Amino acid sequence: MNERAIGLNESAAGPTAGRILVDPADLVALAVDAARNGDTETLARALAVGVPVNSTSPRGDSLLMLACYYGHTGAVRLLLDNGANANQPDGRGQSPLSGVAFKGLIEVAELLTAGGAAVDAPSGDGRTPLMMAAAFNRVEMVSWLLAHGASSNARDAAGLRAIDVARAMNANDVLVLLSA
Repeated sequence: MNERAIGLNESAAGPTAGRILVDPADLVALAVDAARNGDTETLARALAVGVPVNSTSPRGDSLLMLACYYGHTGAVRLLLDNGANANQPDGRGQSPLSGVAFKGLIEVAELLTAGGAAVDAPSGDGRTPLMMAAAFNRVEMVSWLLAHGASSNARDAAGLRAIDVARAMNANDVLVLLSA
């Protein structure tokens, strides 16, 4: 057994007597799982004992990115209310808003923008949330992003706009919308 994790090295009269000590990395792992699974109670407890709200998984996914990606609005609210960075990129340079744009999760997108997410935040390759939504033919999300100020003229690192991405991906419904 890990003596540090269960407090066996503490004296009976010491300041941590009777308390179980937990490795901070284990608490972050617990918070990561809670964010991924939408377990707001466990996530709230992890934050209350000191897990940093912008902690990341070994892959570089923030707690907020995980909650967003899986559509857990309660966890997203909790994290934003506790100061999570709505623009914190994941290990691949993608913003939480881009992560939900390709899935079409408008309710989560609304929470993110209310929490300060930039509508046109580019990923590492310059792709914006609008480009991600366009690539996956997410008509409602494309409409929502445009209504919230997304630029249809933004270009990625290859010089492509959302309409070009839609065309390349045969996202015909979005292509019609972006052509109007």
